[in-house]
Amino acid sequence: MANLLDQLKSFTTVVSDTGDINAIKQYKPTDATTNPSLIAAAAQMPEYQQIVDDCLKTAREEVGAAASDEQVAAAAFKTLAVAFGRKILEIVPGRVSTEVDARLSFDTDKSLEAARDIIKQYNAAGISNDRVLIKLASTWEGIKAAEILEKEGIHCNLTLLFGLHQAIACAEAKVTLISPFVGRILDWYKKDTGKDYEGAEDPGVQSVTQIFYYYKKFGYKTQVMGASFRNTGEIKELAGCDLLTIAPKLLSELQTTEGTLELKLDKSKAAALDIQKIPMDKATFDDMHAKDKMAKDKLQEGIDGFSKALEDLEKLLAKRVADLNVPA
Repeated sequence: MANLLDQLKSFTTVVSDTGDINAIKQYKPTDATTNPSLIAAAAQMPEYQQIVDDCLKTAREEVGAAASDEQVAAAAFKTLAVAFGRKILEIVPGRVSTEVDARLSFDTDKSLEAARDIIKQYNAAGISNDRVLIKLASTWEGIKAAEILEKEGIHCNLTLLFGLHQAIACAEAKVTLISPFVGRILDWYKKDTGKDYEGAEDPGVQSVTQIFYYYKKFGYKTQVMGASFRNTGEIKELAGCDLLTIAPKLLSELQTTEGTLELKLDKSKAAALDIQKIPMDKATFDDMHAKDKMAKDKLQEGIDGFSKALEDLEKLLAKRVADLNVPA
């Protein structure tokens, strides 16, 4: 009998949610996605110090001998995620997601500037736009940036997505992909209610299911990629979702478990469902966001967490450049 991971791959595009290149080699996903926390963690692993050091040395050459360690680190910081992405693309046949600085999440213009710089780096390395997804937080400003980028041929993955209003705005902006955070939704409801949830009762599973069928009902081309899983039960309940991005620990559990995996999300059923279409503009978005305490709490918490990870990464790079005494 086939293991659950192999069966899942027959229903859904499996994406590795990690910056650990060795883990990506092991589980052979189609795509890979990273975030600031994952890149910060990978940057501290001994096996990836060469990637970090190469970025620092290149940054020193670019900013010059007179630059401080902090200036060198800041220059390297802008290239490190792409350096990991380039290594990942040597392994996966599909795409890598690389994230815009979370501290820009409420600034459309600066998000655009950062996104264009990321894609420029990939292009300079001979990597085409179709192999890269630019990750942006699902704020109204991030979604508007993505709408502009998509028109420029730069494909986007909207992350930190917790509510239907965010998903609808992304679809109407014609973004390539969204990443609703299943596990973080579960975390909020467990804390709020004191209850535990399993299987189809999991609020995160229910959220992704609702978004999936809304998209299929109204013919949106934006794909749904469930993310941030807490257990394999959530993953099994979303078999059939367009994509699922899964951490190595859960990929291992799926790979070592035999059994029968059922198709749970079936797009052919969407047409018969009674779903009301919600026209989306900024006023509607803001109103729905204000009323959805979970989405409001988790979006801000996610931006704060990713911003903290970036600040820690900047400190790590500054310390590393000092330890290396990188010459001009």
